Amino acid sequence: MATLSAYPSPNPNPNPNFLSPTEQTNQSQESLPQMQRQPSPDPEPNPTPNTNPNFHTPLSTPPEAVPPAAQLPSLLNLSFNQDHCCFAAGIDHGFRIYNCDPFREIFRRDFDRGGGIGVVEMLFRCNILAVVGGGPDPQYPPNKVMIWDDHQSRCIGELSFRSEVRSVRLRRDRIVVVLEQKIFVYNFADLKLLHQIETIANPKGLCAVSQGAGSLVLVCPGLQKGQVRVEHYASKRTKFIMAHDSRIACFALTQDGQLLATASTKGTLVRIYNTVDGCLLQEVRRGADRAEIYSLAFSSNAQWLAVSSDKGTVHVFSLKINAGSPGTDRSRGASDPVTSSHSSLSFIKGVLPKYFSSEWSVAQFRLVEGSQYIVAFGHQKNTVVILGIDGRAALEVFYDL
Repeated sequence: MATLSAYPSPNPNPNPNFLSPTEQTNQSQESLPQMQRQPSPDPEPNPTPNTNPNFHTPLSTPPEAVPPAAQLPSLLNLSFNQDHCCFAAGIDHGFRIYNCDPFREIFRRDFDRGGGIGVVEMLFRCNILAVVGGGPDPQYPPNKVMIWDDHQSRCIGELSFRSEVRSVRLRRDRIVVVLEQKIFVYNFADLKLLHQIETIANPKGLCAVSQGAGSLVLVCPGLQKGQVRVEHYASKRTKFIMAHDSRIACFALTQDGQLLATASTKGTLVRIYNTVDGCLLQEVRRGADRAEIYSLAFSSNAQWLAVSSDKGTVHVFSLKINAGSPGTDRSRGASDPVTSSHSSLSFIKGVLPKYFSSEWSVAQFRLVEGSQYIVAFGHQKNTVVILGIDGRAALEVFYDL
């Protein structure tokens, strides 16, 4: 059960110094809750592409944004915003906001008493964020979600719970709070509780919500091992999908909520489902050895899927499915061929084990093994942004060969 504390309404004008560079090009016409969107300058020109399909470009950091080694903060949390053009970092004494491409720090908030932020969730590029205390000296109790308005440099609302908050997801019209075994859905405008969901133990705070205007789709673990629950709020339908035999380790949802990618704790296969009827549409193989999957991400047109794991690799898979999204063409023409992602031994499918006829990635990027990375697709064509909990960041380029 949550306790709600409301604060005075925020100033409707966003902070002109907060998140200033390029705003997302496909942002919905739906207005942000209690705030206005900022005009954005022309986007940065695209650089000349490199013809190497495994080209790896570390993102540069402005000299003024790099503190001395002795003062480097402890990184507690990393998360992309809803359109992946920015990311937020929770640290042991505040939080930072970065632009992905070009990479640069565009905002920071250091708390006077040095309090840690264990969860920070952006709302696109506006001045409203959801934060949760974390680390050895948390700024706020870990069982509270604080709605922070950086224009006023203060909290404008809070939600209190009986147990620790694992994660938070934001839409323009909803706040979703994930606990160990429960999920709460609130209306953003008045923080009214709309729905409560019980789940299997969910220590990672796994949850995904669609970002398309109007229709809300929420995905979370079900009540059984390997099961995911899909809530279609527009049609008031609930769909349960038995995605894996092992426990769910990670999943991702397309912006429109029609496609779902899932991975289990085994970490060898990734499956893509239609969220409406629960049908399995495609299955791709990360590898043969067990691995911990840290992150899954669809490209904006659902043409590609990126997967990161503790093996120190990021795989990019070609998707050959069409969920029927209006105005979205996910099919390929003759002028847009793709190198075969199937095993070279697939011609004897049915004779050898399934491993030999699996669909494989079309690109791989090798990083530091054992480090935790999250991935998202960049706004430039065929680019992947990779963030490491160890503080590393990279922009990877792959090509539709």
